[in-house]
Amino acid sequence: MKSKIFVDRRSFVKKTSIGVGAAAIGLSLFPDFAFASQTGKKKLGVALVGLGNYAGGQLAPALLQTKNCYLAGIVTGTKSKEAEWMTKYNIPKKNVYNYDNFDDIKKNKDIDIVYVVLPNSMHAEYTIRAAKAGKHVLCEKPMALSVDDCQRMIDACKTANVKLSVGYRLNYEPHNQKIKELARTKEFGKIKYVRSEFGFRIGDPTQWRLKKAMAGGGAVMDVGVYCIQACRMATGEEPISISAQEFKTDPVKFSDVDETVAWQMEFPSGALSNSTTSYNFSTNEYLICTENGKYGVGPAFGYGKIAGFIKDKPMGFPIVNHQATQMDAFSKNVMTDTEPIVTGDLGLRDMKIVEALYKSLASGGKRVKV
Repeated sequence: MKSKIFVDRRSFVKKTSIGVGAAAIGLSLFPDFAFASQTGKKKLGVALVGLGNYAGGQLAPALLQTKNCYLAGIVTGTKSKEAEWMTKYNIPKKNVYNYDNFDDIKKNKDIDIVYVVLPNSMHAEYTIRAAKAGKHVLCEKPMALSVDDCQRMIDACKTANVKLSVGYRLNYEPHNQKIKELARTKEFGKIKYVRSEFGFRIGDPTQWRLKKAMAGGGAVMDVGVYCIQACRMATGEEPISISAQEFKTDPVKFSDVDETVAWQMEFPSGALSNSTTSYNFSTNEYLICTENGKYGVGPAFGYGKIAGFIKDKPMGFPIVNHQATQMDAFSKNVMTDTEPIVTGDLGLRDMKIVEALYKSLASGGKRVKV
């Protein structure tokens, strides 16, 4: 995201109170409808709310590959981006909104789904406003800044009778689907231990991700949630306790948020996990140790190639466009009135873990019940 967008969004926040694959997923990775959907449309219109790096670099290009949905509209606080996006993606002027007239989207029949791709502090507000406008919602991760906000989002979508999902794209990716399958089948016996790591060296020190008011936290809120997801997928369980430790090499750059955090979780079955996330170094993998062997994924969390192994043999699944697969799947849920694989409840459960993690950090690393 460019710095001008950060200024626009900051001012707005301040103004508004600061052997798997398709079969395992239960749907085709690239479904092609041959029947009339609940909506009566063959393709649903998606509006992207926030045109930063992820929207421009990943979601918009993915929407050129989707079969069940297309880029129908945009919401941006940067006037100069309107013409650029209208031209590039053939978006009519009537489908272009800003943060002041966003609620008018209720009258727009071209738009069925709103994808909230704003700074974390704005997720709850725009999800709730989209729901009140009668639009189904995809909200980027992390779902919100607190458990309470997550619950408000879930309640708003239920009240409006619209569907809600969170941008955990890897739940639709075949290597990760295989990990979930192995958690169910226990093919190699009891799961004993999971190690998950995701980190990168963050750049621009002025960006919103390094401002607690907008991000809610640092590496944990940004990429650490992927590690939490990996442990939950690998065990098929919810953690019962967590202990966390924080490390900082640059107290100036990371004065407002966490830089590097390690944490350990205990699960009801007795399985243990150890996770690390960082804004200071690159790592991208997770490993599962069982009674009778090990398997894992690495690279595990990035946008591009995902690879995995089972007992030193490659899984061999194809590379898919995570964002296209995710949006096609959610569109199919809307069309067929079915429950998404990734629900708002999943995002809420992750936030319960995150809140317990930060509570442990504040206590000097003491064990905290989740």
